[in-house]
Amino acid sequence: MAGHSQFKNIMHRKGRQDAVRSKMFSKLAREITVAAKMGTPDPAMNPRLRLAVQNAKAQSMPKDNIQRAINKAAGGEGDDYAEVRYEGYGPGGVAVIVEALTDNRNRTASNVRAAFTKSGGAMGETGSVAFMFDRVGEIVYKPEAGDADKVMEAAIEAGAEDVQSDEDGHTIYCAFEDIGDVVSGLETALGEAESVKAIWRPQTGTPVDEEKAQSILKLVATLDDDDDVQNVYANFEVDEATMAKLSAA
Repeated sequence: MAGHSQFKNIMHRKGRQDAVRSKMFSKLAREITVAAKMGTPDPAMNPRLRLAVQNAKAQSMPKDNIQRAINKAAGGEGDDYAEVRYEGYGPGGVAVIVEALTDNRNRTASNVRAAFTKSGGAMGETGSVAFMFDRVGEIVYKPEAGDADKVMEAAIEAGAEDVQSDEDGHTIYCAFEDIGDVVSGLETALGEAESVKAIWRPQTGTPVDEEKAQSILKLVATLDDDDDVQNVYANFEVDEATMAKLSAA
């Protein structure tokens, strides 16, 4: 099982819901402000902002919060935020990519490096692990969107590259440059997606045992808890039995 969706599911189950929700809203708001600042404050004319707003709505972020984040861009806030990507290796040689939006590169780099070091890993240069990932679009639908066959058919018709369906829903992957077209095609067949994101998808997984998996989850949680960090991706894999133990722990 792939690491990215695994650790997200575990972390959301284990996290204190109110605290997790508050931090998530803060990160969503920052992405909305930066997206609005980089383009236009109109989601219809700004693809990145449109995705940010769509994902905020999918997480039940109040409309007032969304509008406030857009207004911050109009008011000149968010000028100093820079997009930064950090790469490195975690426990067990697992490749990790960290995306951040920061107004202080030194602070963020120091925090990320400390998290890697404390976990027994090491932060590398930009490009040191990115070659092991593909930059793709990830489109998620709830189970109610349809059965696996219906979603697969819609995905193929829309030009997607891969579909994974289980009891939690459907995850559709497409080329990064095709996100807009694929989303439009899927909306016609399945309705609005639960979330649409550009992600780093591992090309292959690095198998780890329970002990290493726990260490990686701790590293990811530490990174994810940093206010500047927007997303964390890792290429670890665990078997079903280990996954069950991690979820129950």
